[in-house]
Amino acid sequence: MVTSDGDAATEFHEFFERHYVELARLAHLLTGEPDAADDLAADALLAVWHRWDRVRAADHPAAYARGVLANLVRGRIRSAVRERRRVALFWAQRPESVDAPDVAGVVDVQEALRRLPFRKRACVVLRHAFDLSERDTALALGVSVGTVKSQTSKGMAQLEQLLGSSDGNRTVAALAGRKK
Repeated sequence: MVTSDGDAATEFHEFFERHYVELARLAHLLTGEPDAADDLAADALLAVWHRWDRVRAADHPAAYARGVLANLVRGRIRSAVRERRRVALFWAQRPESVDAPDVAGVVDVQEALRRLPFRKRACVVLRHAFDLSERDTALALGVSVGTVKSQTSKGMAQLEQLLGSSDGNRTVAALAGRKK
């Protein structure tokens, strides 16, 4: 039996009215975030609408919608966990004593850093100013360890060229705010 687009829209609207509150409640219980629950329920129903011809022919369309919602929640949780890890890596504190930093050197390095492309700058700063490992830097930036190695190397070479210095240790010390 072939139905018109108007019938499909009406049928979906009825499905939406019957199941939206249930899906929002499920999202709230799964995430613990009442504000996100409405958005997740709406996103799940939008996905259901895009496949409505197949969903409405299924034995349990509401179960399908709950499955879509569960997958969206799972993705949101994974994304939040990855973001928390990146933030924790970025803000990781390390004990360090700073005795009279080379202020002029720091200013020069900061100016040179602004001239680097973002990825090179991020790799150099995370590796040398924050003393992150190549692996942790790769995780923080969402790139491979090889990318971190090459971008850090190229970034340091470019910094040394911009600073007119072949003393990489001085550049690293200035990045970390230490006197060399």
